[in-house]
Amino acid sequence: MMRERPIVISEPDARVLRGLLMSRAAASHDQEHLEELRSELERAQVLEPGEISANVVTMHKLVRIQDLSSGKRQELTLVSPAEADVAARRISVLAPLGTALLGYREGDEVEWLMPGGIRRLRIEAVLQPANAGSLGIAGAH
Repeated sequence: MMRERPIVISEPDARVLRGLLMSRAAASHDQEHLEELRSELERAQVLEPGEISANVVTMHKLVRIQDLSSGKRQELTLVSPAEADVAARRISVLAPLGTALLGYREGDEVEWLMPGGIRRLRIEAVLQPANAGSLGIAGAH
């Protein structure tokens, strides 16, 4: 399910994703989904973090979405697979929902093929994470 326009992604996120895709190349169960992410990445507009609008979904931003079928709202954060924790609503960027949201903007409606069928979601808000200042660099204190 290709998007009409390329996604916008930050250079660090693109680097992380390329690394994840390379490391997962041998894992067969995810191939179709990872292939979709790979093609999204290839046509993505890669920008420096400071050039990306605050309303674009990137890794580590808090996103409020509404499921347009059920009306249910939820807030979640896209993270690397190692950081994923469903109970804390940290969703792997390699999970179908994570891939679906990445690079879209506040107000966009997203249609994506999930394991249970097609889901339609609206991105209601893209919020800065509470700890935005301390992201990404471990041991830099």
